[in-house]
Amino acid sequence: MFVSQVRGLNGEIVVVFRDAEGLTRSVANATSVYALTIEAANQSSTLASVIELHGYGDVIDLEAAYVEGRLLPPITHPDPAHLHLTGTGLTHLGSAASRDEMHRKAAQDAGGPVTDSMKMFQMGLENGKPGEGEIGVQAEWFYKGNGYISVPPGSALVSPSFALDGGEEPELAGIYVIADDGRPWRIGYALSNEFSDHVTERINYLYLAHSKLRPASFGPEIRLGVAPEDIRGTSRIKRGNAVIYEKPFLTGEANMSHSFANLEYHHFKYKLNRLPGDIQIHMFGTATLSFTDGVRAEDGDVFEIEAEGFGLPLRNTMKVADEEPIVVGQL
Repeated sequence: MFVSQVRGLNGEIVVVFRDAEGLTRSVANATSVYALTIEAANQSSTLASVIELHGYGDVIDLEAAYVEGRLLPPITHPDPAHLHLTGTGLTHLGSAASRDEMHRKAAQDAGGPVTDSMKMFQMGLENGKPGEGEIGVQAEWFYKGNGYISVPPGSALVSPSFALDGGEEPELAGIYVIADDGRPWRIGYALSNEFSDHVTERINYLYLAHSKLRPASFGPEIRLGVAPEDIRGTSRIKRGNAVIYEKPFLTGEANMSHSFANLEYHHFKYKLNRLPGDIQIHMFGTATLSFTDGVRAEDGDVFEIEAEGFGLPLRNTMKVADEEPIVVGQL
């Protein structure tokens, strides 16, 4: 089962529910996915149960809405500053190879045989999947931004003029809402493109934070319930009518060095990430990057990420922004 959002003909948010048979219908008397999830969280209910109580309306053609540019992020907050996008890295069994490729030269120049990336990856292998009741090692964590940088499926991921690169990262994201009592509730999982500047990151690992402050997109649909152990998808880049890059990616706990529960614990142990009413979009990392395969995305390229069992593919165009003068005034 899946939930998503489209823009209605009068500009309103229309909540769409895809049932187990694949039928996509609007949800009656629902102003947004966010409103429904808060209702479910505060009742300690399930989103599917709340939707069932609301009932259904018209059949919605999601693919047509996609073509028409009417898809919204599958969850939005009335105040975008209260939706937060974050992520973890070096969490997948193949992720160290990509990261180490970017940082190995710097380590060699410094005379060090092992990069910090490899050390972090090894820590995850050793204690990223703790037993029940135990706390595992924390993974790399980073902040991407708030709802103002959340890009709808089908819209452009804008790379700032000062960026040295704009590259896709095909990932799975956990979608969470915080109830009034401060308890986080997982709504489900969605495909995501954790768009980053890998050239800036490669200069120095301490530039990681700068490289991550970029737009991101997730969806188009949120898969309700638990994620499969083994998730197999495809990441591709289209330039005009040609596919210039295509590669499979693996995710799910069978392909990860950390469990979802461990990553969730270390994210939500910080009270700042448990503020009532907030939405948290947490991206779990990847092992597949076109950048490490020598591909450089250009203005107008289209990123496409798909995985069986996660609804419609996630598509976004890359756009390079014009230079913007920054003038700081004095009060």
